[in-house]
Amino acid sequence: MSLRDFLKNEKDVMEFNESLSTKYEIPLIMKKHDGGSILIFNNIKNYSDFRIVAGICGTREKILKSINANKNNYYEKIINAINNPIKPKIEEFHFDIEKEDLTCLPVLTYYERDPGPYITAGVVIAKHPTKNFQNASIHRLLVLDKKRMAIRIVPRHLYSMYQEAKELGKDLEIAIAIGLHPAVLLGVNTSPKYGIDELWVANSLLDGKLKLTNCETVNIEIPIDSEIIIEGVIKKDELVDEGPFVDLTGNYDIIRKQPVIEINKIMMRKNPLYHAILPGGCEHKLLMGLPKEAKIYDSISKIIPEVKGVRLTMGGCCWFHAVISIKKQAEGDGKNAILAAFGSHPSLKHVVVVDDDIDIDNMSEIEWAIATRFQGDEDLIIIKKARGSSLDPSSDKERMITCKVGIDATIPWDKPRERFLKAKIPGE
Repeated sequence: MSLRDFLKNEKDVMEFNESLSTKYEIPLIMKKHDGGSILIFNNIKNYSDFRIVAGICGTREKILKSINANKNNYYEKIINAINNPIKPKIEEFHFDIEKEDLTCLPVLTYYERDPGPYITAGVVIAKHPTKNFQNASIHRLLVLDKKRMAIRIVPRHLYSMYQEAKELGKDLEIAIAIGLHPAVLLGVNTSPKYGIDELWVANSLLDGKLKLTNCETVNIEIPIDSEIIIEGVIKKDELVDEGPFVDLTGNYDIIRKQPVIEINKIMMRKNPLYHAILPGGCEHKLLMGLPKEAKIYDSISKIIPEVKGVRLTMGGCCWFHAVISIKKQAEGDGKNAILAAFGSHPSLKHVVVVDDDIDIDNMSEIEWAIATRFQGDEDLIIIKKARGSSLDPSSDKERMITCKVGIDATIPWDKPRERFLKAKIPGE
């Protein structure tokens, strides 16, 4: 269940053999091919032992293939993994190479205003300072010097563990895993309740095939198949400027004071694969959004018997815009679906609900449903001053307040359905 195993079975791969720089040159190619083939860079300037891989989660199809699912059943598979995590087996393992500082890694500098090189596909694994559970989540990491990085932490699970360690006067021990199977990356983005190890969720997605091993300098369990492991601590008493850096929206996020990671050791496999995610690219968006689709689906399914599909759209950054297909059974179902969606994903800003005859992967059909089945004075929901996302540059970023809009583009229940259906040619 390694990244290498996954790549062996992938045919949609582009390889680049010319010598390329980690500063701008490789990111430029990544952006050109965003949302397409997996990219492998074989000749990295100043890093001859490494290959860089990108785009392993760059399409919905690649992610679903990694968990042996399709676009119709992945909701249930993800929700089942969250509700039924499986503890991975622990085995002894020793990596091939040990290094002492970050200069050994081919960390990319992506955009013109980046303050430095960023690790973008690092899974940060931490153990609670007093309780026996781990947390795993992806965070952007700004390389400051040979031994230090800045980590952007939003107020979620890792933030809580960091705060609890600070209150005890302790640094928080962590390990950072780079180069993992796509199913592991999906699993660590599922956001189960606090206290459930996301690696256990990933193991469930992999049908119990994920194995862990122990770190050498910190009390953390890490995936055996990681290409690179960085061991260290989040310092309890050191903050630095982090940013500006590009987030999901493709805009620059603001500069903030963020904690510092001090590293102890770096361990690697021979000829390691360094996974890089283009900030604001398709891989970034899909890894963030796809688990949220499953949660939205699950929430709506509790109040409407037949939910046909949920998509967080690429144009909405796989975060702000949702399209939901339902089999309507009564007037008001569309509006209830809108409210359930907003409740299950607080960052949602705009929701469109359509009938089950609309292809939610076809934006033209969605627009047609709005044009022919929606009336603004009856089918529009506006929720002012609701909690939104810090990523939305148009919102009140200090208070994270936004306006949410729901569009019920389902066929009115009190009008003849046949008036709203597309004409068909026999044999079509």
